[in-house]
Amino acid sequence: MSLSGMLRVIDASSIIHGWDNYPPKQFPGLWDWLEHEVDAKNLKIPRVAFEEVDHKLPDCAQWLQDNDVEKIPVSSDILRISVHIHSLLGISGDDYGPGVGENDIIIIATAMALGVELISNENRQRNLPKNRKKYQIPAVCGMPGVGVSCINFLEYLRQSGRVFR
Repeated sequence: MSLSGMLRVIDASSIIHGWDNYPPKQFPGLWDWLEHEVDAKNLKIPRVAFEEVDHKLPDCAQWLQDNDVEKIPVSSDILRISVHIHSLLGISGDDYGPGVGENDIIIIATAMALGVELISNENRQRNLPKNRKKYQIPAVCGMPGVGVSCINFLEYLRQSGRVFR
């Protein structure tokens, strides 16, 4: 089943994974399709994720910029949801631990606020740690009280049903 046409937000880890593993010069069909998804407003990026991409891979950030990707700003609703996620994880102040950080929580909160799927290539933990401060993005997304669908870049490509020639 093709899920093209469905809004999703993408994390820095996924767009960087795509850029590193499917270079635009070698996979132009894929990047043409991603450009179409951005143009159709089916793929957006939280502003904090865009800033991470810009810091790590300026050429990928430039591609996003050149294709007018919508950068979702942090709203009061997203901040409210972030506070909720902080409490679910037992995080107080800046005591994040080795799991998700502040930007990760904002990215999850963005997907939650919009009611959309998140594309993230963060580690999927088979056995969840007892300490929730060690949870990675997919584990946080799956928590009761969060409930955000989270797929990785390859799952996103497979779900599209597209064939790239």
